[in-house]
Amino acid sequence: MTETDSATKAVEEADVQIVELHKQPVELYKILKFEGLVGSGGEAKAVIADGHVTVNDKIETQKRKKIVAGDTIQFSGMTIRMQLAANAISDAEKQVSKPASEKNTAKKSDKKKSAKKSVTKNKTTVKG
Repeated sequence: MTETDSATKAVEEADVQIVELHKQPVELYKILKFEGLVGSGGEAKAVIADGHVTVNDKIETQKRKKIVAGDTIQFSGMTIRMQLAANAISDAEKQVSKPASEKNTAKKSDKKKSAKKSVTKNKTTVKG
């Protein structure tokens, strides 16, 4: 590597903003919004849909694209590199860390809710 190449690389790395993730994955539009690159979530979704955002050097149009540590986002001349914070927990780790009793309770309550909804539907549709 020549001195010019290493100088160029140093300048490129200086222009990269490091963002620490405390939870992963994070949806792409939320990163643009929380980092202040756009004024709102709606604006973030619009610029993504219009193809103005790249993730890992590819144009990304999925507004809810899951971003994890190591991903690089480019938008409006700015480059953001995602880095995992020391105390971060991923969604997969959260599922593993839950006690089995909590997992089962959540499933039972979801079933009760859906059962109540279907009963309510039947009552409202059957009119004499």
